[in-house]
Amino acid sequence: MDLPIIYHPDYVAPLPEGHRFPMAKFRQLYELLLLDGVATIEQFHAPEVPMRELIELVHIPEYVQAYCQGTLDYKAQRRIGLPWSPALAHRTCIAVGGTILTAKLALKQGLACNTAGGTHHAFPSYGSGFCIFNDLAIACRVLQKLGLVQRILIVDLDVHQGDGTAFIFQNDASVFTFSMHCEVNFPGTKQQSDLDIPLPEGMEDDSYLQTLAKYLPDLLTDIKPDLVLYDAGVDPHIGDRLGKLALTDEGIFRREMQVLGTCVAAGFPVACVIGGGYADDLKSLVWRHSLVHRAASQTYYQYRL
Repeated sequence: MDLPIIYHPDYVAPLPEGHRFPMAKFRQLYELLLLDGVATIEQFHAPEVPMRELIELVHIPEYVQAYCQGTLDYKAQRRIGLPWSPALAHRTCIAVGGTILTAKLALKQGLACNTAGGTHHAFPSYGSGFCIFNDLAIACRVLQKLGLVQRILIVDLDVHQGDGTAFIFQNDASVFTFSMHCEVNFPGTKQQSDLDIPLPEGMEDDSYLQTLAKYLPDLLTDIKPDLVLYDAGVDPHIGDRLGKLALTDEGIFRREMQVLGTCVAAGFPVACVIGGGYADDLKSLVWRHSLVHRAASQTYYQYRL
């Protein structure tokens, strides 16, 4: 069996002209993976919209209903930063379904990648920073509810702290949250993850990867998770307009190989989501997002999962 990759055409929903969220990247990522032979069409799995009660394992029913029906007040919508539409509400739910499916397939095959996901700024009762429902948290709760996992490790390497995820699991020993992020960046008010590693502005490849190597192997040994959920945000890149760190393309690829190799070699299944990435040059951004799939493909066949 080949590496499972999850994609749905509805991962793209229309946004107003000139909006700063790079919505087109999801379809372009899918097309690039096919074009470059990283994946064949047979490797792609399409998710379904999850039942609302699964989303409500994390989010309060009033918020879920208001968002899905488009009755969220202006202030709450503004905090999210994405203008509501029926297509965006559907896209939000199908992307959550994508991360749930990615996690299930990772348990089955050892490694799986979504081509969306990583909405780690969403809290139980509100959305923030382009994040509406927290796909990482919902996937954790769904898998636990199904009895498929007990302990989960979330490795969040997006440049912004996974504040929503940290808050959701702050009193829950069954999900360990690890966030390595730029210290002076959004969100202004940080939450407390189980392990936070705040990084100085301008950090480059080698320092970053050495920092990661200092923590990840020990976390795996100590926690022994049934699943690792990996948020592979590419916004630590030097060319990212919201990042403030200085990783190169090569550094991002080395990071992906390091995370996936460390986890898989030790026998821990990994579900990857693509996380954040913001650049004016969409083509180079899509390339960076594809690095986790390229690394996953190499790792998958190297270990014959």
